[in-house]
Amino acid sequence: MAAPAWGAAAGYVALALGAPRLPRQAVAALTWATLVLHALALATAFGSTPVRFGFAPTLSVTAWLVLGVYAVETQLYPQLASRWTLAGLGAPAVLLALLFPGTAYPALASPWLPLHWALGFASYGLLGAAVAHGWMMQRTEAAIRRGSPQPTALPLLALERLTFRFVAAAFALLTLTLIAGWAFAHLLAPTARWITHKTVFTALSWAVLAVLLWGRWRWGWRGRLAVRMLYAAGALLLLGYVGTHFVLEVILRRGA
Repeated sequence: MAAPAWGAAAGYVALALGAPRLPRQAVAALTWATLVLHALALATAFGSTPVRFGFAPTLSVTAWLVLGVYAVETQLYPQLASRWTLAGLGAPAVLLALLFPGTAYPALASPWLPLHWALGFASYGLLGAAVAHGWMMQRTEAAIRRGSPQPTALPLLALERLTFRFVAAAFALLTLTLIAGWAFAHLLAPTARWITHKTVFTALSWAVLAVLLWGRWRWGWRGRLAVRMLYAAGALLLLGYVGTHFVLEVILRRGA
């Protein structure tokens, strides 16, 4: 059952350590093989009975989405330098999901609940991709200021456009995630308290992204200000679900 996860973790480690010295074709083959093994590990975990869900599976799905997006991008934009530090983050994400499989859900409260989870996964993945591109954008801008060789051959303006496309997509999906969460909460438990730590942090992340996109459209925000706001939005979203469930599952040792 755990073989695909261990294989994916080994593949990410091999990419992080050996890819700079491997031919491009070998790197591409190893990347896609690792992503397939990671997908099998996720399918095995979410296909189990009962379904389990928690902070570590969320991190694992987010890592898979971010690395998958980046793998596709390097095919579309060969000049985008490969970031093996991203691959190095995949291994701990996969292994954490093995150690902390999450809370068991013997019966789903609604057949539509997986839709809310899927929207949440997608928003995490797209915002994670935006943060990764923001980091690359920050490094490229710093290299230009120093007059050093740029860490990526992709022009800064093109990298900036890619970053904000991911920001806009993440904002749209996060909006749908919040709407779906509100709808499910009122449908399944009308008297329950919907305002929780998770929703507060998620709403704050949504608000930061909204201000960032507004500032970009209205005043052309870019550079350090935009990247710092993007980092803040990513940190708040991470605290929203992953942070809350980490406290519940690991520190307090109880389910959601």
